Amino acid sequence: MAQIDITEYISISEDQFEMNAIRAQGAGGQNVNKVSSAIHLRFDIQASTLPEFYKTNLLNSNDSRITNEGVLIIKAQNYRTQEQNREDALARLVEIIKKAGEKPKPRRATKPTKSSQIKRVESKKKAGKTKSLRKKVDFE
Repeated sequence: MAQIDITEYISISEDQFEMNAIRAQGAGGQNVNKVSSAIHLRFDIQASTLPEFYKTNLLNSNDSRITNEGVLIIKAQNYRTQEQNREDALARLVEIIKKAGEKPKPRRATKPTKSSQIKRVESKKKAGKTKSLRKKVDFE
């Protein structure tokens, strides 16, 4: 059984996902209704051997390709041959799993500079003055 390497330490075996050949959508010429060149890849996140960190990040992501049952579905139909679409689907699966393993960069609160604060207040004063000049004039 072949292993697909995700990172240096993490890999998944081919029996953890299933690939089915389906007919591709869209224009395709004479063979469009005869050849099943698109690939439908289904990867069950819960049943996989991925570390728990990856599983929770994948399941908590807002990806529309993940079903409510926790199955990641990838449809590859960019290429004309089934083999190229199979490679594309696997590459996309690896990319999605790698992205789930990345920790988000922590946000650091920043302070506005002194000059930007002064500029902001000055522009507000100028806008206020302009608006005050638009009021009706009282001639009393």
